[in-house]
Amino acid sequence: MASWIADTASVAAPVDRTRRRAESRAARRRRTRTRGGVLWIAVSALLLAGVVFVNVAVLRLNLALDEASRERTKLRADNAALQSQLSSSLASPRVQARARNEQHLAPADPASFGYIDLSR
Repeated sequence: MASWIADTASVAAPVDRTRRRAESRAARRRRTRTRGGVLWIAVSALLLAGVVFVNVAVLRLNLALDEASRERTKLRADNAALQSQLSSSLASPRVQARARNEQHLAPADPASFGYIDLSR
């Protein structure tokens, strides 16, 4: 019997080693897969952060462009108003001079006319 126990002990030891090796190989595969999954998650997160950053930058540019467009519209309106004011101020003396010279008309004296109260 002593020889049978010695034979069993020598045979059982390599089985444990292969089991450990097989388990360690499986654990390595799991760790590699886990690392790969974590790596893909990190890369995806970085790409999404980049997309968000670009979108925020584009929104800021659009806001600046909108502000510039509003300012341009306001300046064009101011220019049109100033041009109209200049045109009317230049036309008034010319019209008065032409009326005096060609039609022999004179401006009315403000003291010579009166107002009627229509509220009664």
